[in-house]
Amino acid sequence: MTRVLLVDDQALVRSGFTMILRSAGLDVVGEAADGLEAVKLARALRPDVILMDIRMPALDGLEATRRILAESPQPRVIMLTTFDLDRYVYAALAAGASGFLLKDVTPEHLVNAVRLVSTGDALLSPSITRRLVQRFAQPGGDQPQVPADLSTLTPRELEVLRLVGRGLSNSEIAASLTLSEATVKTHVARIFAKLDLRDRAQAVVVAYETGLITPTSPDLPEGTY
Repeated sequence: MTRVLLVDDQALVRSGFTMILRSAGLDVVGEAADGLEAVKLARALRPDVILMDIRMPALDGLEATRRILAESPQPRVIMLTTFDLDRYVYAALAAGASGFLLKDVTPEHLVNAVRLVSTGDALLSPSITRRLVQRFAQPGGDQPQVPADLSTLTPRELEVLRLVGRGLSNSEIAASLTLSEATVKTHVARIFAKLDLRDRAQAVVVAYETGLITPTSPDLPEGTY
C-alpha cells in the first residue's frame, strides 16, 4: 500500500485530503503543518509520496523538499499550490519534486496523481509545463540549475530527451520515432542514469535549461496528468 505524508499549514486541507486518500485505499501515515515538521516526519515515517504545500511558516515547501530528498531519494514529492503558474513550482521541479497539483484538485485527480508518482513517473501536463517554462525558464534567470552533460547521450537519446521535454509520453515518443514502447523505456532509463535524474520532471528541466529545446518551440500536444 502506498504510504503518503501530507504537508500543509491548513488543517482543513490536510483533513480533506486525508479523507479522500484513505477512502481510496491509500495509507496516510502522517500530517505536518510546516516544512520543519515535514522533514522530521519524512525521516521517521519513510513515506512513498509526500504532498507538500509550497508556502508555509517556519520552513517553506521548496526548502523542505530539498532537505528531504538530500537525505533520501526514495520519497516522491508532489507540490501543492493555489496557482498553476506559481513561480516556485518550477524551482521545485529542479529541486527534485515529481510534479504539482492545484489545491482545488478533484478527488479522482488527487488519487490518480498519488498513484502515478508512486510508480516512479512524474506528474506533468504538457500545456502547463510549457507555460511554466515560458514564464520562468528564460535565459539569465535565477532558477536553480540541474547539472547535466548532454555529451554523454547518443543522438537517439537526445531525440528522446527532446520529446520528453516537450511532455510526450513513452507511447507518443514511440509513435513519433517509429520505435517500440519498450525501446523508448530503455532509452529513457539510460538517459536518467547518465544524467542522474530522478524522473521526467527533472528531465523537462534539463531539456530546457541546457537549451535542447526552448520556450519558443512549436506548441506542445495537449495531454492529461
